[in-house]
Amino acid sequence: MPVIQSALTHGEYKLKGQFMLGSNYTFLAEVEFENQIFPAVYKPSKGEQPLWDFPENTLALREVAAYQLSEALGLRLVPCTVYREDGPYGAGSLQQYVEYDIEHHYFNFSEEEKNKLRPVAFFDLLLNNADRKGGHVFFEARTQKLFAIDHGVCFHQEDKLRTVIWDFAGEEIPNQLLAPLSSTSNWSALFESYLSPNETDALLRRAEKILESQTFPYPSQERRAFPYPPI
Repeated sequence: MPVIQSALTHGEYKLKGQFMLGSNYTFLAEVEFENQIFPAVYKPSKGEQPLWDFPENTLALREVAAYQLSEALGLRLVPCTVYREDGPYGAGSLQQYVEYDIEHHYFNFSEEEKNKLRPVAFFDLLLNNADRKGGHVFFEARTQKLFAIDHGVCFHQEDKLRTVIWDFAGEEIPNQLLAPLSSTSNWSALFESYLSPNETDALLRRAEKILESQTFPYPSQERRAFPYPPI
């Protein structure tokens, strides 16, 4: 188990501040593990605002499911995320904090940077991301590694894809992204702690559909396909 995952899973943590933007309670935390300090983001389930179309107190679980899916696909897009029952405000997700420039987001990415977002567009299509804002995808300050965060409103059974990243609509999905979709036999067990059986079944159906089409879709004309606000 990587050190960061061990730290998030077993380390003791305390809150250092609160992120004030966003509708749900989100805190900056410090995790202490084996004499090291790891910054993290804590999202308690009790701090989630109810949504009419998602079951209550499930967004933190979906954050963890998104990390598990990213790892299963080999994308490494989502910072390490675990579910802790012993949070200061109750159970919730605990995610590795990644340092980045909050002013540098999708809407001011260079063409070269936007060209690197196919894995994000593919990921969002598969997990049915209902809220891919421009500020939810970024490059880490030190390494320039691509990351994607905020996956609480994902994995719905109905088509909910809302994203700002439609740059690749109509293009063929690269084979290296599609390849892992041929090996989904363990997904039911992988997600059973985080998603309902119906949601996992819907995820598997989306995987099959993507394998059949092998194409990035165009925005839906029958419902809102862009998040609000876009950042």
